[in-house]
Amino acid sequence: MSRVSKPYEIVERALELSTADGCVVIADESSSANLRWAGNALTTNGVTRGRTLTVIATVDGAEGTASGVVSRSAVTADDLEPLVRAAEAAARGAGSSEDARPLVSGVPVSADFTEAPAETGSGVFADFAPALGDAFARARSGGRELYGFAHHQLTSTYLGTSAGLRLRHDQPNGTLELNAKSPDRTRSAWAGRATRDFKDVDPAAMDAELAQRLGWAERRIELPAGRYETLLPPTAVADLLIYQYWSAGARDAAEGRTVFSRPGGGTRIGETLSELPLTLRSDPHAPGLESAPFVIAHASGDDSSVFDNGLPLAPTDWIKEGRLERLTTTRHSAGLTDLPVAPAMDNLVLDGGGERSLEEMVAATTGRALLLTCLWYIREVDPATLLLTGLTRDGVYLVEDGEVLGEVNNFRFNESPVGLLSRASEAGRTERTLPREWGDYFTRAAMPALRIPDFHMSSVSRGV
Repeated sequence: MSRVSKPYEIVERALELSTADGCVVIADESSSANLRWAGNALTTNGVTRGRTLTVIATVDGAEGTASGVVSRSAVTADDLEPLVRAAEAAARGAGSSEDARPLVSGVPVSADFTEAPAETGSGVFADFAPALGDAFARARSGGRELYGFAHHQLTSTYLGTSAGLRLRHDQPNGTLELNAKSPDRTRSAWAGRATRDFKDVDPAAMDAELAQRLGWAERRIELPAGRYETLLPPTAVADLLIYQYWSAGARDAAEGRTVFSRPGGGTRIGETLSELPLTLRSDPHAPGLESAPFVIAHASGDDSSVFDNGLPLAPTDWIKEGRLERLTTTRHSAGLTDLPVAPAMDNLVLDGGGERSLEEMVAATTGRALLLTCLWYIREVDPATLLLTGLTRDGVYLVEDGEVLGEVNNFRFNESPVGLLSRASEAGRTERTLPREWGDYFTRAAMPALRIPDFHMSSVSRGV
């Protein structure tokens, strides 16, 4: 057994060891590389590798099917049998699973299932690192200090089941966050990018953007709390709509617990949420945002089911031309709500038909508006309306008649993303973006900037 070491061999051996009525095995092989810098100089770098194995055992009983799930890291061949037995014991000790369904079958085998896992390493930064060094030099000569980090991860997931599935997916994930600060640290600006391979990120362009924002911040303007016309950049739109996406479960809506619940019962599917032709969608094959084309569920929850592992995913419109089209469902919750099966996916795109960039939207502003950089510390206040609160960060700027006049103080906001969609007066050009708040969990997003006529800045925040 000691010769069993390749991911697909681990999966096959775990399935052989299983004595349960059903078994799902998920092997995640990950590698990552990172760079960190501060004060215009690299500080640390590193490469890591890891393996996590999840075994899901299902046991049929008189009262239904029960599942047991056990996950462990750094699993070797000698750890397999104890892990499989632990999952089986967990299943036999559990009550029947509400979400129990027959394991998925009939999905074609991945052609690369028996191949070695994909790996990343320091070479992913071969072109990026020299360009970053050039940005350091420009920033130093311009009186700026650059801080930040770059991270790249590549995870190969092998999914095998007793129902015959043998599926494989490789997921690259890269993030770049760059902060520029004035030497006295009184001014700060942030920019972030999501990438699959660091070949499409430009540190020089990001530094130029940050230099412009630091220049705007040389003039400080104090503004009180209130409602302001506000330009939300794509990163802020992503943070708000990702939270909305996470809150769009059909079962919770049908049971009257969310903003998508229809008064009197049922869901709001079919209702118009925006007068703009906004389409919110997920597609595992979206160019540049590719994600797993089948369900990978390491645990069951409100919006996921281990019994759905391997279920094929297809392009899905959640909102279409402003109308609520779908809510997320497992096979179980679809049956409860009489809605189509629509599992959550790992990317999100908002299309609004706009062609203007954020800069062009700023230039087209008449009267007074606020331009945000990003949002953070977002928390839910009221699930019935999806009211969220949070803070602005790293630059809020005052725009008057198409000109940026200076930086204003930060604010705490209180807004619902569903309410914002209903009040948005303009959507810009959709572009790939990195959410600032949720970038550790969800990075594959493409959003336009949105113009909101009356964004609610509920109080002044003195934080940076």
